[in-house]
Amino acid sequence: MKGNNKNMFASKVGAILAAAGSAVGLGNVWRFPTEAGAHGGAAFILIYVIFMMFFALPVMITEFAIGRHGGNNVTHAFEKMSGGKRGWRWMGLLPVVSGIFVLSYYAVVAGWTLFYTYEALVDGFSGKSSEDFAADFVAFSSDSLQPVFWMAVIVAMTCGIVALGVQRGIERGAKIMMPLLFLFILVLVACSLTLPNAGDGMRFLFHPDFSKVDGSLVLSAMGQAFFSLSVGLGCLCTYACYFRKDVDLMKDGQSVACIDTLVALLSGLIIFPAVYSIPGLQPDAGPPLVFITLPNVFQQVFGGVPWLAYLFSLLFYLLLVMAALTSSISMLEMSAAYFHKNLRLPRPLAAVVVSLVCMLFGTFCSWSFGDWRDVTLFGMGFFDLFDFFVAKLIMPIGGLLMCIFVGWVVDERVLRAEITNNGTLRSPLYPLYRFIIRYLAPVGIFLIFANELGLLDFLK
Repeated sequence: MKGNNKNMFASKVGAILAAAGSAVGLGNVWRFPTEAGAHGGAAFILIYVIFMMFFALPVMITEFAIGRHGGNNVTHAFEKMSGGKRGWRWMGLLPVVSGIFVLSYYAVVAGWTLFYTYEALVDGFSGKSSEDFAADFVAFSSDSLQPVFWMAVIVAMTCGIVALGVQRGIERGAKIMMPLLFLFILVLVACSLTLPNAGDGMRFLFHPDFSKVDGSLVLSAMGQAFFSLSVGLGCLCTYACYFRKDVDLMKDGQSVACIDTLVALLSGLIIFPAVYSIPGLQPDAGPPLVFITLPNVFQQVFGGVPWLAYLFSLLFYLLLVMAALTSSISMLEMSAAYFHKNLRLPRPLAAVVVSLVCMLFGTFCSWSFGDWRDVTLFGMGFFDLFDFFVAKLIMPIGGLLMCIFVGWVVDERVLRAEITNNGTLRSPLYPLYRFIIRYLAPVGIFLIFANELGLLDFLK
């Protein structure tokens, strides 16, 4: 259904693509293959999909319900849905704080992807050895100016899209970038599957070895499911504020989860066949896999056909930029929406103010790889501190509080009305959803929280 309200998504497709773009990010392209590579491949993926559908998805639907009930202002959503209980008003600030913190360090890595896209465009990878790629990455990431410049470019691009508004900026951007992202993925998968040892990568990805299953694998799969959908930060709450009342939250939530999982699996089809094409390489190398190992792999496996090596490298890093942008838009919108709606700043000015703050903090995070590597707070550099604060504190605590809020504080009739669009939708899964939110999801999130902080190892 089309609409004229510029503060709402104009179509259901736009709402799904925007929410999927928020969920799909750099974590899908490198964190998922890294986690799968470190935990035996297919067995990890199977358990990850189970947790995605039965734990992370219900929490995402919970964020949708809170946001849409807020009526275009996420900072008032918790108080409104609780029936006026002011004690929950402070939860409305969660998206404001998390948006600034996440974008500040996320933009640094996104800037790296933009720089590597430029390097691929000018054929800067040609003729380099593995030692050259390693040395180049260290030199670039520790430089005082270059990473800051590329980080600022990413934030400026994000700011430009958010400043245009919900329909002209966020929704239109999602409708352009998400199809492009899938196009790049499909081309890269087709190329990767033609490699000589692609079969080994496919077996690793799809042939489960259940002897690898242990407590560590289960907790990692659960954590990746929650991390992949970005639940607990408030970005999905923010986007849901722009959903129309006829949106089926459960159905569209399933669509977003399927898109997110599909991108992760297709990323595995790109990376694992490529990595297995060169003996001795490991698929669990983390960020170095993307910025050191894979550029070297692309040159070696496609070296006999220079134009193919050039095309594969360029499309891969364009894919990373698209994934980074679709997520960074939601991060900036979380905080900019507060300044726009609560402090009455014009939307473009609100986007600029938050962007400048993120650029400042992003500079500190970038310098923690170079001149400020010895500057620490709580024993961590700025980048690691921001990452720790977001991934190990804000996300699990935010997700846990949302489950408690909807499962135990909100009037069940209010929740049911929101999920079923005031009784106009049949929702046979609603009882299961409510049971998960009240009992299972809080336990799962607490276990992730304890595992990330090392409390489970301490107890052992």
